[in-house]
Amino acid sequence: MTRPLRDVSARPDLLLGALAAALDGSGPAVLPREDVRPDRPESDEVPADVALVVHTSGSTGEPRGVMLGAAALRASASATAARLSGPGQWLLALPATHVAGVQVLVRSVLAGTTPVVLEPGPFRPAAFVAGAARMAPGTRYTSLVPTQLVRLLEDPAATAALTGFDAVLLGGAATPGALLAAARAAGVRVVTTYGMSETCGGCVYDGVPLDGVCLALEDGRVTIAGPVLATGYLGRPDLDAETFVVRDGVRRLRTADLGRIDRGVLTVLGRADDVIVTGGVNVAPAAVEDVVAALPGVAEVCVVGLPDDEWGQAVVAAVVPAGTPPTLEAVRAAVSAALGSPSAPRRLVVLDQLPHRGPGKHDRRTLALALTDRRTTT
Repeated sequence: MTRPLRDVSARPDLLLGALAAALDGSGPAVLPREDVRPDRPESDEVPADVALVVHTSGSTGEPRGVMLGAAALRASASATAARLSGPGQWLLALPATHVAGVQVLVRSVLAGTTPVVLEPGPFRPAAFVAGAARMAPGTRYTSLVPTQLVRLLEDPAATAALTGFDAVLLGGAATPGALLAAARAAGVRVVTTYGMSETCGGCVYDGVPLDGVCLALEDGRVTIAGPVLATGYLGRPDLDAETFVVRDGVRRLRTADLGRIDRGVLTVLGRADDVIVTGGVNVAPAAVEDVVAALPGVAEVCVVGLPDDEWGQAVVAAVVPAGTPPTLEAVRAAVSAALGSPSAPRRLVVLDQLPHRGPGKHDRRTLALALTDRRTTT
């Protein structure tokens, strides 16, 4: 059994009704898009249980269409409400073409609440404050990425608005420890999330899996089981077989992330394909970034490995400054003290901005290519 898949504008006022119909089965499955072609025939078919298709951010190549079932979306929303303070009203501050943004709308539909949507345009603290002011009294939530939280904490009015939320879900990228500490010190109830499109978004909150979600490690990689798993990939059964595996009769998602589980709490160590091998030592970029992000003068940081004749790969830190950036010597000293000298960056590059792919995610591949070209031409 199949059902049609329809492209729908990612404008929340148009998308909400389509999502409601997709979830209750009265309408076709929905694929949110920024640009909807009215002349495009609705020829795509998906399994009958699928309600939503979202595109990944393409970290491993071309973006993939992830098929999410109505039951999986309901399980995710129910588990989220149970972990937080029950159903509530949401403020949408993320694009509805990505899973974190569209999940704000799905949770609103299933909770019977009306989300408040930020005005179109670049993310600005003033717009967030205005959006928060339009919310009704009661339980209130929002979902952000770390770069948004950085900007909001720099603005006193936005920080005050953040403290009025019962929970601020923070995901999409690794959260520097210093940023998390600063938010909580300001009274913001931040909940870090880990998940992906294939798990209906965040399925691990503050390191602890949501109800029904089961974590395990396989060769150091995080695997996830539970009712939130995607049905599969649109038109890519080959990827289904590669990514969704059966272990002891249980269907699991084999992620590309390395992790550690200690007393039921997951720590994500970064993507397996991001690991930098320098002088025969494996270096996790996320761990280096966490140290550098805590230094004065650093607004954002991304660490990559660049080809090096002596070391195989050289650890390079690219930072967006907040005022006067730290020196390479200061960066190397801090990282060496925290992680050991092999992890210390051998180059420090100061940039006006870092390349991104999807909300909040640094594009390491693009950055590494740009820095390699810069070194070649200078």
